[in-house]
Amino acid sequence: MKPVRILAVVTLALGAIGSIAAAAEAVPVVVALELAAGQGDPRAMAELALKYEHAEGVPRDLQKASALYCNAAKRGYAEAQFRLGWVYANGRGVQRDDAVAAELFAMAAELGHEHAAKLLKYIPKRSGTRLPSCLLPDPAVDPAPGIAEATAENRSEIEQLVHRFAPQYAVDPALALAVVSVESAFNPAAVSPKNAQGLMQLIPETAERFGVKRVFNPAENIKGGLAYLRWLLAFFQGDVPLVLAAYNAGERAVEKYRGIPPYAETRDYVRKISGIYKKAKHPYQPEVVAPSPIMARIGRARG
Repeated sequence: MKPVRILAVVTLALGAIGSIAAAAEAVPVVVALELAAGQGDPRAMAELALKYEHAEGVPRDLQKASALYCNAAKRGYAEAQFRLGWVYANGRGVQRDDAVAAELFAMAAELGHEHAAKLLKYIPKRSGTRLPSCLLPDPAVDPAPGIAEATAENRSEIEQLVHRFAPQYAVDPALALAVVSVESAFNPAAVSPKNAQGLMQLIPETAERFGVKRVFNPAENIKGGLAYLRWLLAFFQGDVPLVLAAYNAGERAVEKYRGIPPYAETRDYVRKISGIYKKAKHPYQPEVVAPSPIMARIGRARG
């Protein structure tokens, strides 16, 4: 065999060995990413999605890649929001949709993703764009055992309770009713996948914080939700969009992002309730709690 031919064969063999070695090294990485993604790590989800998108150590699976990107994007991870936007902009495993892509790029840009901000110059946002279903809020499901579903009759009773209790907490009944409508659709037995419970979808920590003992009792649940709304109104000085964002995502998330967090679920939630309750400002009781430090900064920015 000629030397040149031998060299070619050796080169091919070494290349094959290198590919096998690289694939072998990729397996532990994929396993580690799978474990971390399964525990809810958005960065791991996005990195794993990238591997499925480009067949890096795993078979190409564009649907799985999109699902992973979407899950990470819902958790407010900018890189995943950007990459999911790229998926929609190029129709990679999904139907191409520039409007959805622009919405996702805008979400990532607000978190400081420079490439996403640049792409918005070429794919502008459109009003009324609906996000992919995987980014929408989790519905309230699975009534608690032994508790009746909401009916037109008890909806009227719930409305009466709200109008009775809301003034005691200095909360506009219309705002409270909008929250009940979006949170539970007036179902006193509603339980979300995140274990938010009852008419105003109180998580156990919030119920305990505001002294709610019987979370599926309509009157107690409403009082707990009103107490939380009163506290949030004071904390965010009557800024309704911030109050709604905090009710959904927690006040610390609002403080972290100095505004409505870039979570698709929270933004959709604020949009829905703002579509019912049109007021952006609400009176508040300053003696309830000192305002959040971000309010001074927001005031200066708006001024």
